[in-house]
Amino acid sequence: MFARLRPYLPTAALAFLIFYFGFHAFTGERGLLSSTQRDATLAAKSHELQVLRTQRQDLEARAQLLRDTSLSADLLEERARSLLGFAHPNDYVIRVKP
Repeated sequence: MFARLRPYLPTAALAFLIFYFGFHAFTGERGLLSSTQRDATLAAKSHELQVLRTQRQDLEARAQLLRDTSLSADLLEERARSLLGFAHPNDYVIRVKP
């Protein structure tokens, strides 16, 4: 009986490989059916990138104000009071945990 099926083994193996790769092309991690999930992840990461870029621009602007060439007295005073814990006698200080 095995001798009768022997000529069909290469064809069966090829059919199995076609089915295997076709199945994973549709349902795999990077398959065609997971494209909506990739699009949602891409949109979320794009939004996160935009938020981080905005934060970086704000930090760069604040760092520019603390340089020797363009020192902002108000920003320097704010940072000194925050780091050292000093306040003017007429100021109300409300401490909150970061």
